[in-house]
Amino acid sequence: MASVYQTLKEQAYEANLQIPAQHLALYTWGNVSAFDEGKAVFAIKPSGVPYSELTSESMVIVDLDGKIVEGTLNPSSDTPTHVVLYREFAVHDGKKIGGIIHTHSTAAAGWAQAVRPIPLFGTTHADHIQTAVPCTPYLSKEAVERDYEKETGNLIVQHFRELGLNPGEVTMVLVGGHGPFAWGKDAAAAVYNGAVLEEIAKMAAYTISVNPAAQPLPDYIVNKHYMRKHGPDAYYGQNRK
Repeated sequence: MASVYQTLKEQAYEANLQIPAQHLALYTWGNVSAFDEGKAVFAIKPSGVPYSELTSESMVIVDLDGKIVEGTLNPSSDTPTHVVLYREFAVHDGKKIGGIIHTHSTAAAGWAQAVRPIPLFGTTHADHIQTAVPCTPYLSKEAVERDYEKETGNLIVQHFRELGLNPGEVTMVLVGGHGPFAWGKDAAAAVYNGAVLEEIAKMAAYTISVNPAAQPLPDYIVNKHYMRKHGPDAYYGQNRK
């Protein structure tokens, strides 16, 4: 008999296959989860299993207490981070978060290792978020020793609160010394935002290499590009009524 979580597991499975397809990680260096708000559970990649060996059946169902609901494999070691982010960010100002991705994609991880936010230099970046990509500080020694993965989620949430950022609009973050996380309305959107994050990280690095004194894009251009895709009168694409 098919699992009641079959659709969720298939969404997570398909999204995880996009990590190698989009060149976002080597080996097993990444994971995606898919969240069902109604059931208060998410499906996530099993820990340490190569993408080529994944199946929809191998996805692990976890609840918001971090307990395995269904599955025979250990979930991703980053599962506690996903738990915190879903508990804190899943519904924010009416925008739902239904998927999270974490990778060690090269360019984004480079900025994270430098513990630097990615400046908003160009319109590609502005098409997706209206701020620099935030970067948290390092986790404290006490937090690492207490509960590393859970505290990583807590650090992201705390950093967003300190900066006054809306996770429904700022859909990506760097964890200092670690790497990128991104999220979206579903698992596929999370992968999309993870891929966007990697590309704008590359573009920003190139920008600084060409002009170390490069300045952020003026607000009026940022606002124009963001609002034409996301504003109440958005006109990008084929949104026909």
